[in-house]
Amino acid sequence: MGQFRARLHGRLPLRGARAAGNHRVPGAAASGARGMSRLVLFDIDGTLLPGRSSEARFIAYLLRRGWLGPRQLLSALGFLLRYVGLYGRDVTKKNKSYLAGLPVDRVEQAARRFVERRLLPQLFAPTVSRLEEHLSQGDHVVLLSGTPEFIARPLAAALGAHGYHSSICATRKGRFAAARPLQHPYGVEKLNIARKIAADVRMPLSEAVAYGDSYSDAILFRAVGRSVAVMPDRRLREAAAGEGWEILPLA
Repeated sequence: MGQFRARLHGRLPLRGARAAGNHRVPGAAASGARGMSRLVLFDIDGTLLPGRSSEARFIAYLLRRGWLGPRQLLSALGFLLRYVGLYGRDVTKKNKSYLAGLPVDRVEQAARRFVERRLLPQLFAPTVSRLEEHLSQGDHVVLLSGTPEFIARPLAAALGAHGYHSSICATRKGRFAAARPLQHPYGVEKLNIARKIAADVRMPLSEAVAYGDSYSDAILFRAVGRSVAVMPDRRLREAAAGEGWEILPLA
């Protein structure tokens, strides 16, 4: 993981001039030869990172440091009550109001340290190896995840990915707001973002490779050329068996 940390601190070059650009990933010229390279999409939680989600770990990280107080708790509870009718069981995934009132720059700094010290050592080696193989083959690698942007950005930089697309939290006057995320790559929205990425880099989504762990990724899997279910949940494992998708690890 030493090479990852070096990239995170700028001691190694990123792969692509704008490697950490949410909504803006480099063009195909930053990857391998146009006729040979593919778009490769990696989920983060459950795919690159086993176990608890990166966001859940970051919340615990902030709690231990006393960053989350009554205002953040009440904002998070208020979001649940207000939007449970709209989002149903997915309301907790949409809820970023635990950040309400926190300065954006301080959270970003904390997230950078968190990724370096807590996430990088916990990454799933087989998936990281796949990512590195794709990079060495000249593929255009993008992290596509519902985790917040401030986590996805330093992780993409550390891994040498060409870009990332992740949740964008609402802000107001330099602080996080108790509002719905402006972008949340999940389910259909994740597929739509993947289509935009493919159009931006001029690589057919139908020839892309996608890695994911959840049945919510199945809609994306059916749109790409090759799908890899990583430590899949029960429903995705069943779907993978029926569709002939690769399962990682095999056991």
